[in-house]
Amino acid sequence: MSQKHQFAKIPSVNLLLQSEEGQLLVSKYSHEVVTGAIRLAIDELRTGDFTKISDEEPLYLQLLDRAEVFLHGKFAPSLKRMINGTGTVIHTNLGRAKLSPYVQDVLTEAAFSFSNLEYDIETGSRGSRYDHLEEILCELTGAEAALVVNNNAAAVMLALSALAKEKEVIVSRGELVEIGGSFRIPEIIELSGCRLREVGTTNKTHPHDYEHGIGEDTAAILKVHASNYKILGFTRETTVAELAEIAACEKLPLIHDMGSGMLIDLAKYGLGHEMTVMDSLAAGADVVTFSGDKVLGGPQAGIIVGKKKYIDLMKKHQLTRALRVDKMTIATLAATLQLYYDEQEAIAKIPTLKMLVPSLDELEQKACELKEMLSGLGEQAVIEVVDTYSQVGGGAYPGEEIASKAVTILPHGVSVNQLADRLRQGSVPVIVKIRDGRCELDVRTIERDEFSVVVEMLMDVLR
Repeated sequence: MSQKHQFAKIPSVNLLLQSEEGQLLVSKYSHEVVTGAIRLAIDELRTGDFTKISDEEPLYLQLLDRAEVFLHGKFAPSLKRMINGTGTVIHTNLGRAKLSPYVQDVLTEAAFSFSNLEYDIETGSRGSRYDHLEEILCELTGAEAALVVNNNAAAVMLALSALAKEKEVIVSRGELVEIGGSFRIPEIIELSGCRLREVGTTNKTHPHDYEHGIGEDTAAILKVHASNYKILGFTRETTVAELAEIAACEKLPLIHDMGSGMLIDLAKYGLGHEMTVMDSLAAGADVVTFSGDKVLGGPQAGIIVGKKKYIDLMKKHQLTRALRVDKMTIATLAATLQLYYDEQEAIAKIPTLKMLVPSLDELEQKACELKEMLSGLGEQAVIEVVDTYSQVGGGAYPGEEIASKAVTILPHGVSVNQLADRLRQGSVPVIVKIRDGRCELDVRTIERDEFSVVVEMLMDVLR
């Protein structure tokens, strides 16, 4: 049969639309998008191999089935739920911090209701969206004032622009970091309208380097947390307390960009010591900036705390409106911060903190539970519980590995890389580590209520 005769069998777009099945698609989506999907299905058929069409089902139904596949892909959410088996607790590529389920109700209410976002209920006049967060941030950190913008890079840029625009900002060469997505501190300083003055060297910056770097045009000192690397060996870092003394003598504001700032000292739970936001303020920092969606465990936000005279300048700055947060961020951040009034409640209810503190015995028990649930794989794979290591991620504890436990899968019939690819492309993507020739699921970052999904995904891809 000639190709021209074969193509003559293809029903028209109108015929497909007018069929009962076509009308069902139109009622679910719309006439215009269904028409487009049908045309894509027909074009695919015309440019493909006609003999692959099944003889067991009418051609028009096969075309409509294919159109429905296109429609499903078009209208499926781009953001998908994923299971993080990598052991990196704050995984930038996987959405950073998971919100606590205890903030779900306030998030829903804020999203689907009118609210007093910028309305003073007592006076009936216009209010400020920042009032919803300032009091609790000041209570928790001991700061005089606070402001929240949309992320930490924005917080740093706003602080610099408000306090040092068209002036010099002094930064150690060892702190000119590049964070994810190729965003660099020198570029942030330039965007803020300030001029960068580098002092010291990559591995050593002494207090006298800052003192010698201060000139008539200096407007601020900026200290930046080395969030994604660690310099070891022959090093010297000028502390916040040392910089605060210099800044006070010169009557300059000291801005401390903490990156992934934290409100709890996690050293008591077995992690290394990292300065808290309160430590930085107590050491003399005038302005401290940090992220809301990292170790804090809240939504994406850039939090600024410090002296009122500096925060007030930022509140009046024109950039503040461009960088402001919305009602859902305010609601979820406020609800997350409320958990910090009781440290043990924060540890138990904020997923990020909860994943960071379990003991090895607890993780071993968790891994054994997952291994038992995977016993149904039988001869399809070798399943074992092994020692592994996790990372905090998100710019906290750079270079530090945390002992953890994992379940490893050595599949039969497919390679380890193929298994990882199939798990990543499943209906609920499962992201694994490949280590020592096996797929590894670090149970630190997998919730127990996700185990059944992991089992289902593995069963599907190994069948």
